[in-house]
Amino acid sequence: PVHEVRLGTVKASIWENTYGENTRHTVTFLRSYKDKEGDQWKETHSFGRDDLPKLALVAQKAYEWIFTSAAE
Repeated sequence: PVHEVRLGTVKASIWENTYGENTRHTVTFLRSYKDKEGDQWKETHSFGRDDLPKLALVAQKAYEWIFTSAAE
């Protein structure tokens, strides 16, 4: 990723793809959690109800980063 935005256990990874003179960005979202034993971190693409406000904020911050970096 060219940039990451994290808020607690929610993360957005921003990827940059260049095709000729065109640059496009894509974003993937992950949530980290500990397994049942609580000793190993894992990642998932699923989000619970209480994760959604964090997801929305992380998505907004990713959008802002892409928008400002594309203007440079």
